[in-house]
Amino acid sequence: RGLRASPRARSAMPSWVIDRYGRNDVLRFTRDMVFPIIHFPNEVIIKVHAASLNPIDLSMRSGYGATALNMKRDPLKLKSADTEFPLTLGRDVSGVVMECGLSVSYFKPGDEVWAAIPPWKQGTLSEFVVASGNEVSFKPKCLSHTEAASLPYVGLTAWSAVNQVGGLNQSNCSGKRVLILGASGGVGTFAVQLVKAWGAHVTAVCSHDASTLMKKLGADDVIDYKSGNLEEQLKTLPLFDFILDNVGGSTEKWALDLLKKWSGATYVTLVTPFLINMDKLGVADGMLQTGVTVGSKTVKHLFRGVHYRWAFFVPSGPSLDEIAELVDSGKIQPVIDQVFSFSEVPKAFLKLEGGHARGKTVIDVISKK
Repeated sequence: RGLRASPRARSAMPSWVIDRYGRNDVLRFTRDMVFPIIHFPNEVIIKVHAASLNPIDLSMRSGYGATALNMKRDPLKLKSADTEFPLTLGRDVSGVVMECGLSVSYFKPGDEVWAAIPPWKQGTLSEFVVASGNEVSFKPKCLSHTEAASLPYVGLTAWSAVNQVGGLNQSNCSGKRVLILGASGGVGTFAVQLVKAWGAHVTAVCSHDASTLMKKLGADDVIDYKSGNLEEQLKTLPLFDFILDNVGGSTEKWALDLLKKWSGATYVTLVTPFLINMDKLGVADGMLQTGVTVGSKTVKHLFRGVHYRWAFFVPSGPSLDEIAELVDSGKIQPVIDQVFSFSEVPKAFLKLEGGHARGKTVIDVISKK
């Protein structure tokens, strides 16, 4: 079809896949995963040097969001049922470009790149992965592949919430009071550093054993959610201009009262019922229910003088370019909890499932261990 830039003899590659949804025992190592093919002229094939795990990988392993993701994979229902299997998980990649579609002009084979692959595509726990050129960016020069792989998904999720949905940026953030709930996970550790780099005053909520890490990342105030009633502790502080909620649940009931009223203050949550609604109610009813929920909450809070917003991960090469600049200038550093070899992927999933991570769980894909 004239889309390939180079000939290739291989037809299979090593990969971690699932053949059904379930607990950790559904993970299977295979050497016979189909080698990725460039289907569109804007795609690139990346040799994966490192990947990392995110909570979405645990959710997807269990089947969360399958309805919505399958609709995105096959919107016209052209394929037969169960086409998502064998499914490779993993969203983050740092690696080297192997091959480019004909319309890719920014990258060439041999370039060191990083990306976050959207959840409806085959993932990065594999020797090679396909990405669209507009999802890819040059890897920060100061990071190894293992370090770089820890950042794209959490970085883009935080970027979407803080910048694209929350409206904060380098020129308007200075001196603003920002509260981050669930600050010690992957998204939280990134968000703390991002708004701090832009000059905000940051209050981080996490458990006591993460407080040293929070201070090191630049948080001005660190609140231990286990040391008494969190709502009461936060009410003793001055009001906030922006709240990022990585926790959800009951926090939403009281967190908006901590915002300055009638001043453009915004609460952004990353915990949304969008995919659950579609799994439970089907595509049409699920989207309707989701629209009604966010619409009613937005209007309710608007009358109280604050903005209520939902945010999602958005794949974006250009945003990763901006993140890479912040990394290379020393303003954002990766926070890695543990690195596993490619043979230890199930162990890495169990580690993530155990919770209370301080930063990211990374997979060194090309190590021979």
